[in-house]
Amino acid sequence: MGTTVVVGGSHGIGRLIAERAAGRGDAVVVTSRDKGRAQGVAAEIGGDCTGIALDLAAPATIEGALAEITVVDSLVITAIEQTVQSIGTFDVADAINSVTIKLVGYAETVRVLTDRFGPKAAVVLFGGLAKERPYPGSTMVTTINAGVTGLMRTLAREIAPVRVNALHSGVVGDSPKWSHVKDSHPAVARTPLGRLVTMEEVADATEFLLRNGGMTGHDLNIDGGWLLT
Repeated sequence: MGTTVVVGGSHGIGRLIAERAAGRGDAVVVTSRDKGRAQGVAAEIGGDCTGIALDLAAPATIEGALAEITVVDSLVITAIEQTVQSIGTFDVADAINSVTIKLVGYAETVRVLTDRFGPKAAVVLFGGLAKERPYPGSTMVTTINAGVTGLMRTLAREIAPVRVNALHSGVVGDSPKWSHVKDSHPAVARTPLGRLVTMEEVADATEFLLRNGGMTGHDLNIDGGWLLT
């Protein structure tokens, strides 16, 4: 039993991770930009689950938003804002917002919680395999996900013995974003498994990084072998 904080835990994979943690008996905190949404999801998850408002796009507000959290054993940061960006149609304001959320916001969240981590605490930061496989419109997504690796590596040194790892998934077939094309997505044909990975598999990989005491400073790719092709 412990306390699990899932930033971005009100939907998709983040919510599934929160549900699984609550099912194990953890005290769980889920966040959303909207307090009502966070609290509603927490009520649906049940158990010892609470919801708070947290906006990674406004890093100066993060410390206040997390003030009531006193101990953290597992921290998972999944929140993203993924938009299409290319150099030919570059939107500076949008790019700054994306970087702020996934790099500055991630870093500030860890900083704020550093003195509240339990003796065997672990952190998992969500990146993405666009860092290895750029695609049209992924200028900022690719860059930021590569930045998550850099952030993870320095945090693993700076806040040791707290363990810090990063998880990078490919296309997750049954996620809200991709479920409508899970069987027809081009990645299916290029994946040795012959299918896309699932949210349950991503959640399980996250839990591995949280529970395995020998894992820190690592990128874990979960893609069904897609990077081999």
